[in-house]
Amino acid sequence: MQAACKQASKPEKFLVCHPCFPKNMNLHDKTLDYCFEHSTGVSRVLKELERETHLRTLNPQMLSGPYQGTLLRFFSRMIRPRRALEIGAFTGYTTICIGEGLDNNGLLHTIEVNDELGWLIWKYVRKAGLEEKIRLHLGDAAVIIPQLDETFDLVFLDAGKLDYPVHYELALAKTRPGGFLLADNVLWDGKVVGEDDKDETARALRAFNNMVHDDPRVENILLPVRDGIMLMRKI
Repeated sequence: MQAACKQASKPEKFLVCHPCFPKNMNLHDKTLDYCFEHSTGVSRVLKELERETHLRTLNPQMLSGPYQGTLLRFFSRMIRPRRALEIGAFTGYTTICIGEGLDNNGLLHTIEVNDELGWLIWKYVRKAGLEEKIRLHLGDAAVIIPQLDETFDLVFLDAGKLDYPVHYELALAKTRPGGFLLADNVLWDGKVVGEDDKDETARALRAFNNMVHDDPRVENILLPVRDGIMLMRKI
């Protein structure tokens, strides 16, 4: 989920809120347009969910959007997880993207702290035909994760950024060796770069990025996609 997303005119298949890169990345708009035009789009269900998210929520920019959503779907389809965990579902956009790549007998546990969004998540999970593969938990991830008797192949962190270190430790403990974790928004519109300490979230994410990079239990690569994705593999 991203704090801000610049509106721009993009191809038809990328509707409503289009992906963007941190402002400090010096990529020309035409280069981004070319990337969007040569990327597979998302399903009609996800386009409908994006529209309804803009109509019904106060912060629709938190939705990942089609470019990042497609990337997450690719990750999931490459890994084919039997068990996956999402921390921070929002309206269920990335829930569906990850769910589309699950193993035939796979299950995705998704956690959302805002119980008022539960109905909207389920509405589109059902529309996507994934209700048998997704288990929604409403509440505090720090309480819910220890209760899950699972070993995960894929984990996606996208809840409160100040909580990333706690969620990371809880999720890593339940991830199999060779399993993958992803953390969203780790560039925070480029504010993690430099010495500016005015933004509390930027400070927290800078510390989180350093913690992951120095963690001998994982190998990692920070991808400058949208608002930054930290991709980790448990050793």
